[in-house]
Amino acid sequence: MEILADLIVSAMRVYSMIIFVYILLSWFPNARESSFGQAIGRVVEPYIDMFRQFIPNIGMIDLSPLVAIIVMRVAANGVEHLFYTFLL
Repeated sequence: MEILADLIVSAMRVYSMIIFVYILLSWFPNARESSFGQAIGRVVEPYIDMFRQFIPNIGMIDLSPLVAIIVMRVAANGVEHLFYTFLL
């Protein structure tokens, strides 16, 4: 059971790092249009789009990826706490 908990939490943390890389790609011209950027976009955009529905842009700044990372990290910590408190 501990291996499953570690696997889920690690996957959530890796996904939040992928979102961070996606944010960094926006700083470089045409980086999101590259094949690497498009592959990351296909993985990350469905999750980020959930937050774009509720979080308005501030000027040209999109804060939804940042909120998505925060929510993912809080969820990973919650899953870790649940596994180690109640199941192990």
